[in-house]
Amino acid sequence: MTQNVPDFSSLLKGAQQTAVHLEMRDVYGVSDEAEEFAEFKRSGGADLDPDSEGWAGWVPLVRETVGRGVVVRRARIVSEPVTDYIRWEHALTPVNIAAGEQVRWLPRRLASDIPLPGNDLWLIDDHLVLFHWFTGDGDWAGHEYTEDPAVVKLVSNAFEAVWERALPHDQYTV
Repeated sequence: MTQNVPDFSSLLKGAQQTAVHLEMRDVYGVSDEAEEFAEFKRSGGADLDPDSEGWAGWVPLVRETVGRGVVVRRARIVSEPVTDYIRWEHALTPVNIAAGEQVRWLPRRLASDIPLPGNDLWLIDDHLVLFHWFTGDGDWAGHEYTEDPAVVKLVSNAFEAVWERALPHDQYTV
């Protein structure tokens, strides 16, 4: 695995052609989202203001990245019926799209024959993979970078297979 790799923001700022994100969990429990997710469960409301404080770290980064001509794609594999967390992510996704991401959804039952990596990930320029590890409760547990060609190929093939089958956000109903 690669050592001394820049933080995620620097990686995305360094992307030249593509940045793809594969999400495969039905629930995340990261502490920096807890309050907003709890509010969604209480009220059904979601922060759809791309200029709000909640989006300040993400939207400008994606806008800048896409503005340089980088294609940013996100694919989510989800169980159905979806969890409250996935319902919340779906409600928030218009902000991702407005920032310049392309987002697709794949029901887990349609992914059974796709060889998938064991963890969520980002693949930058078909060269560098950033794996995200989560605890059983869905909180951050760490990350790992690799440029191993065999891992990059597995990740790239898996993402493209998911992307090909997945539905664009505006066609996927939760």
